[in-house]
Amino acid sequence: MAFTTETVQVFLAVLDSGSFSAAARRLGRVPSAVSMTIGHLEAELGLLLFDRAGREPRPTPAARALEPQARLLAAQLRQLDAQALALTQGLESRLTLAIAPELLSARWIGPLQTLAQDYPLLEVEVLAAPQADALRLLHAGAAQLALVFERPSLDGREGFQEVSSESLVAVMAPQHPLLAGGGPPGGLREVHLTTTRQIVVTSRDVTEMDPRFVFARHCWRTDNPVAALGLIGAGLGWGWLPRSFVAPHLAAGSLRVLEMVNLTNGLDLWVDVVWSKERPLGLAARRFVELIGVPPADGATRTAEG
Repeated sequence: MAFTTETVQVFLAVLDSGSFSAAARRLGRVPSAVSMTIGHLEAELGLLLFDRAGREPRPTPAARALEPQARLLAAQLRQLDAQALALTQGLESRLTLAIAPELLSARWIGPLQTLAQDYPLLEVEVLAAPQADALRLLHAGAAQLALVFERPSLDGREGFQEVSSESLVAVMAPQHPLLAGGGPPGGLREVHLTTTRQIVVTSRDVTEMDPRFVFARHCWRTDNPVAALGLIGAGLGWGWLPRSFVAPHLAAGSLRVLEMVNLTNGLDLWVDVVWSKERPLGLAARRFVELIGVPPADGATRTAEG
């Protein structure tokens, strides 16, 4: 094999330095060793890489043609070395992040961009799963981190970092019969929510519906907020969805926030990145938590060991 780690290094050093002697100083070698390495490389390739007719060797067209791939190979070797070092420091071979689908618009991509720069060979897997399913993946070890809404109660197995807050609002299509003719006399009340079909985004496990989000006696279930949006937009019921998620539809008039006379429409929830205390976090997961975690704006926090 003509090109090796050493020959690529010497080849690029001569290109960048402009002479064998300058390349030798850069590499900490004697000029004759650099000249010999280039000579052997040329012999193995059957190509003249440097024209030695002048005072200093000049790259030939063949050398310039090989230069881009040589630089790419050198960069890949540096990445490989960095990855190997990071692995010795606790870097995971893969980082899996499970995200509640309502939070796919949250700010998790920016931290992954930084991770891609810090650990370019790290494999990343992003899974969208209803909150209960995302937490199940976490505790089963199939994901190292989960991005979810705050839980009704703290789980001693979990550590978490608050990321942001999100407001869930009850929305309905303006053509729904409940809103026809300006709505019911006297305005909307909670009784209208309990007696009107609700579209609920929840786990595929029927036993894991979060009671905080279930008002109605009659519910249709889905594990996907986009499907819920379609059902609600078709006038088939009302549902809780993140305000940021439905904002374009509210602006377009295809959805309406339900205004009730005796109930504030809105559930303000923290958004957490969660990990299992039963498994140590790797280097990338710890870095992701550091990047995505910010103190709440008002300084408030929930008490938990983590």
